Amino acid sequence: MMKGFWRIAIDIVGITAGAFITALGLDLFLIPAKITAGGLSGLSTVLHYIVGVPVGLTMLALNIPLFLIAIYRLGARFGFRSLYGTLILSLFIDLMVPFLPVVTTDPLLSCLYGGVLVGLGLGLVFKSRGTTGGTDLAAAILRTYTGANVGQLLFLMDGAVVLLTGLAFRSWELALYSMITIFVSAWLIDLVQEGISYAKAFFIISNKSVEMTEALLYDLERGTTILRGKGGYSGEDKDVLLVVVNRAEVTKLKDLIHNIDKYAFVIQTKVHEVFGEGFKPLSLQESGIRSKKKNTL
Repeated sequence: MMKGFWRIAIDIVGITAGAFITALGLDLFLIPAKITAGGLSGLSTVLHYIVGVPVGLTMLALNIPLFLIAIYRLGARFGFRSLYGTLILSLFIDLMVPFLPVVTTDPLLSCLYGGVLVGLGLGLVFKSRGTTGGTDLAAAILRTYTGANVGQLLFLMDGAVVLLTGLAFRSWELALYSMITIFVSAWLIDLVQEGISYAKAFFIISNKSVEMTEALLYDLERGTTILRGKGGYSGEDKDVLLVVVNRAEVTKLKDLIHNIDKYAFVIQTKVHEVFGEGFKPLSLQESGIRSKKKNTL
């Protein structure tokens, strides 16, 4: 019971911090420069300059019907954390504006730094198992009508907002800057959720798999998983060795493979996070125990 309470409390702190950072990115850089980050924040920015309505209040007004439709079409899967994230972000955006200085008038700096802050903030919100509503909800709703992929729908909606930016402000440069912001923020969201790549995974196919396994275990002190494979041309059974090492061990592993079998077929790939023996333990937060839908509760 207490563990569940502390889990929720930690998530709320994370969502609040993420919403605050996101609002900073919007208020300090993107909104003053008329650069949109896609989604409802971008649409609200356009409406702010055309109609004069506050960005945060507009976002909230647009999110309310989306929440109601989402509950009707998808059920009550969008719980307290998502509703809280939407409300607190809207409040932060409007309440912080009078207290923030003008940092830069350079649109390139605005789109880059705004994208970084928005990406960091939203990444923290998602990592805390919350959302800020917006196009996530809209994409989930449209999927029930069209059957299209959520990622494709998000891309189309962000593209439509960027197009609207260029038309509304009569500046395709602002639309191009907005695209940079979307790419930067998307990259930062993934970075916050997945972490910086600190390990490498190797798939090793060798006729000397037994010697290779022993060397990995005793020389490199790394365990390995033996996958059963079959040559597509030869039809011969093959052992595929899977081993994960940290970056400092990459060169040592390559030397070990070369010394045992210089004709081995090796695939190296990046690994963002590794849990278990020899690496960090799997905690409750990283296990991603959530409700049925990712990033929604």
